[in-house]
Parts: sequence; C-alpha cells; structure tokens
Amino acid sequence: MATGFILHSDCLLHEMGRGHPESPARLDAVRAVMQSLELTQIEAALATREQLALIHTERHIDFIEESAPATGYFQIDGDTTMNSATWQAALRAAGSGIAAVDAVMAGRVDNVFCAVRPPGHHAEPDRSMGFCLFNNIAIAAKYALTHYGLERVALIDFDVHHGNGSEVAFQNDPAVLMCSFFQSPLYPYSGLNSKRQNMVNVPIPAHSNGEMIRALVRNSWLPALEAFRPEFIFISAGFDAHEADMLAQLELVEEDYAWITTELVQVAKKHAQGRMVSCLEGGYHLGALASSSLAHVQALMKAVSE
Repeated sequence: MATGFILHSDCLLHEMGRGHPESPARLDAVRAVMQSLELTQIEAALATREQLALIHTERHIDFIEESAPATGYFQIDGDTTMNSATWQAALRAAGSGIAAVDAVMAGRVDNVFCAVRPPGHHAEPDRSMGFCLFNNIAIAAKYALTHYGLERVALIDFDVHHGNGSEVAFQNDPAVLMCSFFQSPLYPYSGLNSKRQNMVNVPIPAHSNGEMIRALVRNSWLPALEAFRPEFIFISAGFDAHEADMLAQLELVEEDYAWITTELVQVAKKHAQGRMVSCLEGGYHLGALASSSLAHVQALMKAVSE
C-alpha cells in the first residue's frame, strides 16, 4: 500500500496580511520537501455544509460564509483574518480530511498527510480563533465515526498550543480519545483543568525537550491508547514545538517528531489496521516546518513498507 498526500492550490490563496506567521509560504515549504517522496496524491473535494455541521453550528458556518470579503480583509479576531479566497480554502482544508478518510477506508492508502491551511484545532463548534476557521481534524474524525460506523477513534495533538476546539467538540464523547501535550502557560490558556475521562491533556513548561516529551508519551498517551483500542488514529500535526519556532519555547527536533509518529503507527497497526490521517496545524519557522513535516511523513511511509 502507500502513504497519501494532499496539498491543494486553494489553500495557498488564503492569506491574512503581510507579515502574518500563518502564511502561504508554509505550504510552499512543505511541498518542496515532499516532491522527492513517492506519495499517492489524493484530490480533496470541498467540504459540504452537512460535513461542516458534523462539528460546527449552522450559525457559525453562516457567519464564516457571510463574512468572506469580495476584496480586502475581514478581521475575525486579533489573530485571524479572511481574504477573498479564505472561504474556498477553508472548505478545501476541511474537505481534505474527509477525502483522506475515504481514501484510507477504501484501501487506496494506509495513511495520509494533509498539508492544509487554514489550520483547524483552535476552531470551536461556534467560533473561530487562533488562525483557525473550521476544525479540519475534528470534522474528519466525526465523519469516520458517522459515515463508516466506527466505534472508537483517537485524536492526537502534538501542536505546541492546546487544541481547545477539538476538546470542546469531543468533551465527554466516549467514541473519541484525545491525547495532547502543549506548552503552558501559552495561548489559548486552556486544557489545564479538564477532568474528562476521554481527555489526556499533559501541560508542560517552556524549554521542555524531546526526552521529556518521549517520557510523557510513554507514560500517559500509550497506556491510554492501548486501553482504548482505537479503530482509526487522527493527528493534529503542529510542528511549532520545534526548538527553532518563534511562537513558543519548547525544544523538540525532527527526530522527536519521527519518534512520536512511529509510536502512534505501532498503535494503529495493532488496533486500527494501520489507519491514520494527519492534518497540518502550526509550525511557523519555515525550515523547521519543512524538515519536521518531512520526518513525520517519512515515518508514516516507513510504516507502510514494513
């Protein structure tokens, strides 16, 4: 089988103004390093309103659609802006996760990396924030549950920021286990007090390194995943915990992302027939983003070849 890859040109047209760290150059950097790999290209459709509504309220969907400017920009919050291409890009980003699930469930590929923007894990069911409009990975996970009748999926988030949108979407949902680590204190200043049984949130201090991250994965994530036995694993793949990233202060390197991915692959092979979908979240140092996403995808590819 194979590893799939999605990167659609629509996602390059969304931009939030000069100097914004979440820029089209991020996808250019990822695309450049993926060109040398033997990946199965998958085309992403535009997400439908029905698919968006798996996670988001009708009111929120209407707000995003109606706010899309014909020219110039529309400011959602201090961090998040729309231009004339943003609505189409957001539909394509959400549609990428759905196309990835379909490709995996059809047996075309074992796993997929979706290089998408806008990112998604901060988007709550009824609001956008933190560069995110719709929660791409949460929509994909819910789609797998509802469309394919799966009973248990895991959502792993290794972005440096807590995936508040994903937690709000799945809090107290016994069909979803969410495992994450995130720098704390740091935007969005959430995830610290969750006592929900399906949430394994591990806040970590600034300057934590890969050795510390590997220990928490072994001690917290892996036992929870083993007990849960997920039938599909979804990953919010943010690479802004890299030591070179300027928006946070963790100290991961490429080998740490490869190690985390490999550990998750082993869980997927044991319980989920190898089924995994990963969607890009953060990562704002272009060189670190490119090399870290490459390490992540190469670990996914290695799983397929073994």
